[in-house]
Amino acid sequence: MNRRNWIAVASAEHARRGRDNPEGGFMQVGHGKLAPLKRIAAGDRIAYYSPATALGGTDKLQSFVSIGLVHGDEPYEADMGNGFVPWRRDVRYAVASEAQILPLIDRFDFVEDPRRWGYTFRFGLFEVNEHDMRLIAGAMKASPRALAL
Repeated sequence: MNRRNWIAVASAEHARRGRDNPEGGFMQVGHGKLAPLKRIAAGDRIAYYSPATALGGTDKLQSFVSIGLVHGDEPYEADMGNGFVPWRRDVRYAVASEAQILPLIDRFDFVEDPRRWGYTFRFGLFEVNEHDMRLIAGAMKASPRALAL
């Protein structure tokens, strides 16, 4: 299986909601947009990076908060109430600790200029190589087996 590795960006509050959902883990990106989720396939790995604790927050959390494997064939819509019906993918999140990004910046392949490391995160969802996903998983103390690494 050719797994791809992704980093999604969301507030910690939103990423934790997907990770800790009692009915099963899920992911959303781009405020519930479908197009980015179409790039992701079952078996792909996803790590959530959170610049802040809450949407629009000014704290500098700058941490990876969840990591897991995407499952299920297709994105689907979920009614969250008040007319908000975002697109989602199901994710089996690994048991992991949240981890600060700053100690990893100089070791990531996707960071071209450590002084401007945050630029790539503006896209909300981007692909990384297996080396970078292994760094994240290691920092989060996630089981390589749970992530098929």
